[in-house]
Amino acid sequence: MAIIKIDDVDYDTEDMSTNAKAQLASLQFNEAHIQQLKNEIAIADTAKGAYLRALKAELEKTAPKKK
Repeated sequence: MAIIKIDDVDYDTEDMSTNAKAQLASLQFNEAHIQQLKNEIAIADTAKGAYLRALKAELEKTAPKKK
């Protein structure tokens, strides 16, 4: 027996129709996929920052100093 809440209403998964259970499974899969994509964006943002810092450091070695 699992209870899920949708719009402040509790639903017991044991009482759900087969179609409702399939929709719930699709929703859960989708939510997991969204979280995975958010994690990948966080990784990409971290890498972007590292590349930017490395580029800036490299440019500062050779670029004339601005006043």
